[in-house]
Amino acid sequence: MITCRRRSARALAGLLAVAAVLLTGCSSAPPTVTFEIAGNALTAAPTQFCDNAMEDCTDDPNARVTAAVAPGTPIRIAVPEEVSSGPWQVAYAFTRGDDPEPVQQRSEIATADSRTEFTLNLPEPTDQLVTAQVQLFGPAPAIDPQTQQLQFPVRATWVLVGEQPQP
Repeated sequence: MITCRRRSARALAGLLAVAAVLLTGCSSAPPTVTFEIAGNALTAAPTQFCDNAMEDCTDDPNARVTAAVAPGTPIRIAVPEEVSSGPWQVAYAFTRGDDPEPVQQRSEIATADSRTEFTLNLPEPTDQLVTAQVQLFGPAPAIDPQTQQLQFPVRATWVLVGEQPQP
């Protein structure tokens, strides 16, 4: 009888240890993305992060990073495996000359496991970066019933806000 109780106690202790490890894994911090500008690396936490089912989401608008970016400066973006294992892209906005209205563009979509880096080069050397946003896609695209437009769910975003350098 004592042997059975000891085995049960050991089994229960083992199950509790496994459960603790699993719960700890669930609460790990979301991945970060690195924006490198002229040799300076900035690490950004996600401003939005959802689980794969898009059911458990957190928002942190203060997670964005800000940097002075000279016109025409390339921005190297590095994403960890947690991001590169799914489809992702870079959405960005920039201004041209004296026109204050931002031009919005997107990179090609990086398919799952195809790349961990992207270098953002604006079209003209005088273009000024406004924002660059890494977007990790979620579930498969679907038709929005209200607009009838194809929607690509984004489950996570990391944001860089560009500022003009001070003279």
